[in-house]
Amino acid sequence: MTLESALDRVGELIAATAREHHCPTISWAVAIDGHVVAAEAHGRLADGRSPSRHTVYRIASMTKSFTAATVLALRDEGLLTLDDHLTELAPELASVVGPTTDAAPITVRHLLSMAAGMASDDAWADRHLDIDAAALEALLVAGAAFAVDTGTAFEYSNLGYALLGRIVDRLTGTRVQRHVIDRFLGPLGMDRTTWTRPDHDDWAPPHEVVGGVAEPDRLEPLADGEIAPMGGLWSTTADLCRWMTWLDDATPARDGDDGGPLCRASRREMQQIQRYSCVKLIAGRPAPTGYGFGLMVREDDVHGRIVGHSGGLPGYGSNMRWIAGRRIGVVALANVKYAPMGELTLRMLDVLGDHDALPPVAERGGRQSLADLERFAKLLVDLLAGWTDEAADALFADNVGLDEPYASRAAAAAELVERMGAIAIDRVVASTSTSASVTVGNGAGATETVSFDLTPLIPRRIQSYLIGEEAD
Repeated sequence: MTLESALDRVGELIAATAREHHCPTISWAVAIDGHVVAAEAHGRLADGRSPSRHTVYRIASMTKSFTAATVLALRDEGLLTLDDHLTELAPELASVVGPTTDAAPITVRHLLSMAAGMASDDAWADRHLDIDAAALEALLVAGAAFAVDTGTAFEYSNLGYALLGRIVDRLTGTRVQRHVIDRFLGPLGMDRTTWTRPDHDDWAPPHEVVGGVAEPDRLEPLADGEIAPMGGLWSTTADLCRWMTWLDDATPARDGDDGGPLCRASRREMQQIQRYSCVKLIAGRPAPTGYGFGLMVREDDVHGRIVGHSGGLPGYGSNMRWIAGRRIGVVALANVKYAPMGELTLRMLDVLGDHDALPPVAERGGRQSLADLERFAKLLVDLLAGWTDEAADALFADNVGLDEPYASRAAAAAELVERMGAIAIDRVVASTSTSASVTVGNGAGATETVSFDLTPLIPRRIQSYLIGEEAD
């Protein structure tokens, strides 16, 4: 199987999804190793054209990742901390406090990670993107409604991201929209991504389903406003492939140049679960899921950590999704109300996996490189092949002999050699920067696994190792 066959199957999947959910168009793309390897579309626009990778759709809540990146950039510059209180940063929002007198103060971290407790508000917020600052403040005079106690559970809040926009404006005197343009869209070359409806004809008009038929939306798309930091951006599959690739390039951690709109550490921070949500069922597969900063994170039993975000507004449904550190991302944009693109993108990754079209898993190593782990692996296997206490003393931390006497360890090594014969390393796989799994073979097809962990201090020593079935 090949990438070509995988993309053929993805095209069939897109067409089936469009039929099932009455999508006039679905524009989709696959990015691998920083390159768009496929960018196609199903359906036609009103003028008969097929959408291209540059056709603009509204991406709704996918916008949150851009707002979150802006807040983290300001944090990195020292203008705020994630544990600053909302009312300290924007005193005019003093009415926005928790539901009880003993509630924790709402912080930037709470807002970024959907942990403030304010009620989920998709239906309301989606119709108020264009509200102005004075109107928003007037609505907040009586305070906000809370579904759960502040800081105790995940509760998706668009209003929370509007408040982040207010914080950015208050601290810098500049709207978060302008920061996103100057800090990210410009430097990353995302030239077709805007906060306002395109002023050209290459965009997908919104639709709604009425009686099983997609019809043009009755209302014009809402303009940019104070709630737009939660979902106001318009974009394309080509631009979103740039965004996904740039975010994912932060993994793995490494030495070297770290310039650019946001440092790699902060990009990785966005892609870690900051607030657990639930075990979420998508495409028939459950997985623990949580919210990072402006991104959803799924610990998938098939692909590992998957990062992304959906978007839904009247007239549009969208999703971007990538496998963390794997250099593979997919995006799907549809122009019908709340089209469920999140299930589609997961199935797209599944198809790529089924056709062996996913990039290989990158070896992990970071500062403690794979070369260093390979050196320790060789020393350990050499010791097991011909044990001496002197070599063990040079290789092991002082706890090793205390945990199990050398005589017992030497006997286990001798049993391995008796069973396997001459042994050599076939492969070393880094689990983390300080642990690895080693496959050893005898040249006749027999293999065994040895795993080890290094000490937490320098100079490094092996603090533990396991042979055989016990090795993980």
